[in-house]
Amino acid sequence: MGSLVVADEVVAADLGAETAEGFVPVTELGFGTVRHEPPADLVRRVAEATGARTGAVLTVSTVTGTAARAAALQERHPTALAEAMEGFGVAEAAAAHGVPVLEIRAISNPVGPRDRAAWRIADALAALTEGFGKLTPVLEGWNRHDR
Repeated sequence: MGSLVVADEVVAADLGAETAEGFVPVTELGFGTVRHEPPADLVRRVAEATGARTGAVLTVSTVTGTAARAAALQERHPTALAEAMEGFGVAEAAAAHGVPVLEIRAISNPVGPRDRAAWRIADALAALTEGFGKLTPVLEGWNRHDR
């Protein structure tokens, strides 16, 4: 908590169907996509500049509030470092317009049972503010055609 994560994958973690055999992503049902990959070089540069960890950021339609759901998501997405609700929609819009996407998250609370007393929102916002202060030279110096 209080650290930054840069998504190397933006994943729609609960877009699909629950079946008797378990969760089936929408892609296995023959529809759409559930994953976008930001430019690897940009992810690396941003992580180096900000001190962030890189991993999947899961987009969910319902915030995880139980240990069982947190464990199920971690099992399906072992590289996941964060959960949010907006990233996949932004990634879809970016892909539709041919624009690269980048998702940066500051961690304020653990995924799982909700314990508001343990939330560290001020620490997360401070980390985000500090990290954003280091982004301008990275973004200005990055060329989407460098890979």
